[in-house]
Amino acid sequence: MSLLMGGVISAIFGLIGLIFFWSDFMTIFKGSLPVFMLLGGALAVYVGIDEMQEKNREERHRQEEKLEKAQKEIEAIRAEAEQYKDELNKLKESKQQ
Repeated sequence: MSLLMGGVISAIFGLIGLIFFWSDFMTIFKGSLPVFMLLGGALAVYVGIDEMQEKNREERHRQEEKLEKAQKEIEAIRAEAEQYKDELNKLKESKQQ
């Protein structure tokens, strides 16, 4: 309860102070605005670079998965080709006899 009362009193004093010192507040706000914009821009650049790196990682992962899938298909086709080759050799041998 005392925390609530302290918060209300603090908000009232803050509002009164803002009304009486409006011009000083605006001076400080105007002076701090370029700093906030600079920091916000730096943060946006950092997040943008991080997002690009994440997209590159995801794309690389997708390409590796496609490559693995293609390699497995190639191995299966080679095995099937070997099987057909063995069957063909068996047929040739049985025809020669």
